[in-house]
Amino acid sequence: MMASMVGYARTEAQDDIAIQMYTLRNVGDTDTQFAMAKKAGFSHVELVGDHHLDLPTMQETLKKYQLNVIASHVQLSALESERGKIVAFNKGIGNSHLVVPWIEVNERPTTKQGWIDYAKRLDRMGETLRNEGMSLSYHNHNFEMKKYDDVTALDLIMMHTHKNNLSLELDVAWAARGGQDPASIIATYSGRIYAIHAKDNAAIGIRDDEMNFTPAGEGLLEWRSIISAGRSSGVEWYIVEHDAPKDPWTIITTSRHNLEKMLQKHP
Repeated sequence: MMASMVGYARTEAQDDIAIQMYTLRNVGDTDTQFAMAKKAGFSHVELVGDHHLDLPTMQETLKKYQLNVIASHVQLSALESERGKIVAFNKGIGNSHLVVPWIEVNERPTTKQGWIDYAKRLDRMGETLRNEGMSLSYHNHNFEMKKYDDVTALDLIMMHTHKNNLSLELDVAWAARGGQDPASIIATYSGRIYAIHAKDNAAIGIRDDEMNFTPAGEGLLEWRSIISAGRSSGVEWYIVEHDAPKDPWTIITTSRHNLEKMLQKHP
């Protein structure tokens, strides 16, 4: 199911690791950021919108560094107001998967019904995009782990959207910070997990100046169970990300190395 959602088929020689370019947002200009991703060994990238580039410039940059776009983060409000423009841009770079990455605090639901209503907005957008040859995912943080009548907001989103209209890009570190078990979420929504955002949580007192995030495999998360669940559930991509890296090069190269080792143990 997941391969058909993306419209991009990998060969056996290609890997399932990508990088979220948000990680490199403070590394020089846009060209420098894409150059670093390539130098670090990545062939697949997840964008943040259009990176303030027009279509020809983005096409040229991706071709220059031989990078494939596997998804792009776009706010739901932007999709609702500028869908045509966003879809045209992404089709122009060969990407067919969009991800809603965040809900601003002033727009965030605060009740069970509010989350159900938000889920219905996602479902409508997912159906519209599907009819246009695109697909939609939702990316979590920790606030979706809050429970309403013993049901998390994330569960409400998944329960009130159709599997063909919405998949999940699970940020395992944020899910764990919300008190939930990432592997259990993956198993619960088997077949609906498009990707895992692969970063780890450090203990308090470690990497305090980096929001206590650390490369996957070097923190508190149980990666054996996460990857095992991911393999069983059809997860297609493992995406390196860090919200506040002091040394982006070390973070992304260490993350990629660790992920490669862990994924090789669970082919």
